[in-house]
Amino acid sequence: MSYERIEVKPISPVIGAEIAGVDLSQPLGNQVFQEIHDALMAHQVIFFRDQELSLDQHKAFGRQFGELHIHPASPPPDGHPEVLIIHADENSTRVAGQGWHTDVSCDVEPPMGSILHLHKVPAPGGDTMFASMYAAYDALSDEMKTFLEPLKAWHSSEHVHKGRYGHTGKLRDGENSYPKALQPIIRTHPVTGKKGIYVNSSFTTHIDGLKKNESDAILKMLYDHIDTPEFHCRFHWKDNSVAFWDNRCTQHRALWDYFPQVRSGFRVTVAGDKPF
Repeated sequence: MSYERIEVKPISPVIGAEIAGVDLSQPLGNQVFQEIHDALMAHQVIFFRDQELSLDQHKAFGRQFGELHIHPASPPPDGHPEVLIIHADENSTRVAGQGWHTDVSCDVEPPMGSILHLHKVPAPGGDTMFASMYAAYDALSDEMKTFLEPLKAWHSSEHVHKGRYGHTGKLRDGENSYPKALQPIIRTHPVTGKKGIYVNSSFTTHIDGLKKNESDAILKMLYDHIDTPEFHCRFHWKDNSVAFWDNRCTQHRALWDYFPQVRSGFRVTVAGDKPF
């Protein structure tokens, strides 16, 4: 794929690319937007360096790709319900995203993409790992693909978000209301048409219609499979870096290897559609 207005440098043969030649604080022209979109479709997660963004500029960039998603439980900054706070310091007892996951897969219509801007990061440490669900699916045997194709699994927010944020009263969906959704185990990407695995160790609870021991065994096999290093890339953050990942075909996990240093920023999330 050729690009005229941006520079695209893959960081692994399977997933991830760094993008240069664009200022995300400014509105994108039609061609620049299309090239960024094409790079995201091709590489699944894209990265930008040296981007200074206000919250309004961050949201404006996200809105060029669709409506913004509101998190079901996380308290936002004042006046910015579409923004998720990402922060860890010497007082933190846990950090978000330490296990492999795709964002808010428990929503009936989970997010299309997530855009994380970190303005302060430790050095070294605090990397994020990304996994290609295309590569994970392609590496399955034909027999396993056929077996998994018709199956669906339940995804739930409560066991993840209640413990992290506590009983915060009125949440996005109502009083102490946490989303739950039945999703296909194999998802077809609505743009690329490629298939990928769509279960994750954070939100997925069980496979519909199977006994618990059967469901647990199949899910463990898939989680172990997703953990294969050849499906991954690893992003080394610097201050004012941005990562934009496609939740429909990737998973990610944040590494907490920097305590008690500070890692801080904001995320906006682009709304998506119902998986099929």
